[in-house]
Amino acid sequence: MVLVLGVSAGAGGARAVLTHSDQPHLPPIERCHVARRAGGGVEEPVLEAIVRMRRSADQRDELISGTAVTCRCPLHAESIRAGAGDEPLTIVDEPLAQLRYLRFTGQLPDSGTVILYDLGASGLTLTHVDCRTDAVLSSKHSTVLGGDGYDALLRWQLARGGVLTDRSTSRRHREALSSARVITALDAISGGRAVITRSDLVELCSAGIHHSASFVHQLIEESGVQPDGLVLLGGCSRSPDVRAELAALIDLPIIYDPEPEYVSARGAVLLAAERHHGDVRMARMRKGAAIVMPRPPVTRRKVIAAVAVTVALGATIAGLLAIEHNSDRTPDGGTAPTQVELGTRPQLSNN
Repeated sequence: MVLVLGVSAGAGGARAVLTHSDQPHLPPIERCHVARRAGGGVEEPVLEAIVRMRRSADQRDELISGTAVTCRCPLHAESIRAGAGDEPLTIVDEPLAQLRYLRFTGQLPDSGTVILYDLGASGLTLTHVDCRTDAVLSSKHSTVLGGDGYDALLRWQLARGGVLTDRSTSRRHREALSSARVITALDAISGGRAVITRSDLVELCSAGIHHSASFVHQLIEESGVQPDGLVLLGGCSRSPDVRAELAALIDLPIIYDPEPEYVSARGAVLLAAERHHGDVRMARMRKGAAIVMPRPPVTRRKVIAAVAVTVALGATIAGLLAIEHNSDRTPDGGTAPTQVELGTRPQLSNN
């Protein structure tokens, strides 16, 4: 069996999975999540994850035969390639890696289309893809609300109850509510306490969920093709209540992996075993190439309502994040991570 490494790169950091090429669905030999530092380039956590996994393989006296990194943004790919130097890497379009793993685990239909609903730290990315050809029919990205926005809303709610938390703590609280129904948040300085329930979190996220549902319907209207399923990806989709509300609003079969935040990295494992360097890109389907399924027209009232929700929600989140941004600058004047930041880093060494 061949030992390979899969890494997913995003605005919030990198996730890596070290495992054998024919076992991406099993508990990995090693995994890690490296957060992206404020003001840092997207390549920094990717290269740090590779170093950590290589060190783990060395301790086991094994050799990593291939490494694949998934990227959604071409600028991220260029930055990672430049930072890696001579390190042999396969750079993969992230939706392709997601499809590859879903097909490997039998979760992807053999034909028809699905929408990849990927809710990451910086926002929501929707990709409508053909399951037979892996071609992209259409795609959309919204920064109105993502993981960072949910965390900001949760911090705002806790502050109203007298409990102040930082970003990492609020994220841990949000992630804990994916499995627990009730948690207690503590303020280490004041000693204050606040009880948060899963329904509280869903209520905070409700406007964002409705916005994303309208976003999905817009994508379907634009492509003219009725999808056969909605694939929920990203850590924010771990909440069963969020999944249930999305299913009710969108009325599509839900495809969900138990570890949605690691689907991209696990798909990269499969691709790392097939190709040891270069880029693997997705094709875009020509308009009219797929079967067009008629859809009921979107009423003007629905459009106005969707726009109103988007504007109000975007303004709220932007205000919360702007306030935090002013108090969270790095000493060297850096800024919080964005999707288009580039950075430099010394090339990887074998030490």
